[in-house]
Amino acid sequence: MTAEKKNNSKASETSPDIKIIEYHDYFINQKNKKVNSKNLGEKTAELTSYFFEYVNGYNIASAYVRRDGKKSIAFNTVQEFPFIIKIINAADTRTAKIFSVKNGSTLQLPIIEYHYGHSKESVIGESHIISFDLCTYDELKFINRVCSKLNAIVKSFFERRNVSLLELTCRFGKFEGKILLIDNFSPQSIKIASNNSSDRLPDAYKIETAAQMNKYSDFLLKLIKGE
Repeated sequence: MTAEKKNNSKASETSPDIKIIEYHDYFINQKNKKVNSKNLGEKTAELTSYFFEYVNGYNIASAYVRRDGKKSIAFNTVQEFPFIIKIINAADTRTAKIFSVKNGSTLQLPIIEYHYGHSKESVIGESHIISFDLCTYDELKFINRVCSKLNAIVKSFFERRNVSLLELTCRFGKFEGKILLIDNFSPQSIKIASNNSSDRLPDAYKIETAAQMNKYSDFLLKLIKGE
């Protein structure tokens, strides 16, 4: 499945080097059900545009070109690496169970997980990536360095706003020989928890309804607008 399909968006070609991604007003919840959420496409485009421009300012090379409308963004057309990366800063359910730690507890170092496909059993290791020629060893080494830097930048952004970054999902691709960050900063790609209990955010891992998504995405927008 392509990145744009996975993230509930639609691509349209404008030139050989540019494509437009349009984000939709729905998301797929943990029960694999489609849930309509008013203005989610516009919110995703706003969040994605903001964070791409933000991390670009820290010299994170990306395929982002510009925001191209309320719900759409222009990206360079890249050759995508066929795996996604989850950067985990707090123990999720699976990690907590394996290592007998409290769910949600802060990790001393972030975990970089690779996922191939979209099932619950999609976790793969570096040796899988190299053995099946999903990318080269040097490319993966570079991607890992970028992930570490990206995580530090985004984590710091939220910490200054009294919010914890639990997990960040990203993808990479190649354009004109360069490895670029390509995936969006959607409410489903960014998992956070507010350190202020009065915010009463829904569990980022268990957003099932439109009401929960609206509250979560609105909180993210509030953070980037400095409200």
